[in-house]
Amino acid sequence: MVTVRSDETLVEVRALTNRFGTHLVHDELDLDIRRGEILGVVGGSGTGKSVLLRSIVGLHEPTDGEIRVFGKGLRALPPFERSRLEQRFGVLFQGGALFTSLNLQENVAVPLIEHAGLKRPLAEHLAQMKLALAGLPPEAALKYPAELSGGMVKRAALARALALDPEILFLDEPTAGLDPIGAAAFDRLLKTLRDALGLTVFMVTHDLDTLYATCDRVAVLSQKKVLVADRLEAVETTDDAWIQDYFHGPRGRAAARATTARSQEQ
Repeated sequence: MVTVRSDETLVEVRALTNRFGTHLVHDELDLDIRRGEILGVVGGSGTGKSVLLRSIVGLHEPTDGEIRVFGKGLRALPPFERSRLEQRFGVLFQGGALFTSLNLQENVAVPLIEHAGLKRPLAEHLAQMKLALAGLPPEAALKYPAELSGGMVKRAALARALALDPEILFLDEPTAGLDPIGAAAFDRLLKTLRDALGLTVFMVTHDLDTLYATCDRVAVLSQKKVLVADRLEAVETTDDAWIQDYFHGPRGRAAARATTARSQEQ
């Protein structure tokens, strides 16, 4: 096991502001992501969870504020340096965002060819290894996204996110649309990969089972800021109406009971 967890902060978000026209999404939001943790990000509809992720990975230019990654201010870096730093990220988008005209092997090989400069045969050989790492059988490599189940698409997208051996993995609703068995399998895979590869994970999710099964800390977006970012047992007790409804409603209670049962079995 490579698991490395510490209080070292890999990503610092300070006074982040995101505005779209007159619509203010984030107002001087602060958040830290620590090495080796799985951080779950939750919040009601419209709280800007995906906008926050896209701001950190460089796909959206914030209105104001600072984002420091590996000790470097992302917004101040020259384009070439910023691009090299962003190659230390892996991103899994909602729906997988695979190229439909390419098979899985080719999908995963794309970043290896484009960013690592590998020749296609070597890139596709490494792509097969990444697909296996994500739990897919060898015969899946030559299949196209349209031929796959939702769970296989998620795993293929995860394999592509892992292609360049990232240090930080960003996941946007990774279990959305999966059946409970498929979602639970993905949760187990995520923890295994985090522990084996020493990954740091930033995960936007609404899946309570995933939060309880995988996350070391949970950040709640509310009122255009991070209302609380802490371990689940602390977040659950926060005096906020949305948090109480979310974590102590029927689904929250069921997820908590399932986590307790799993821990007693181990």
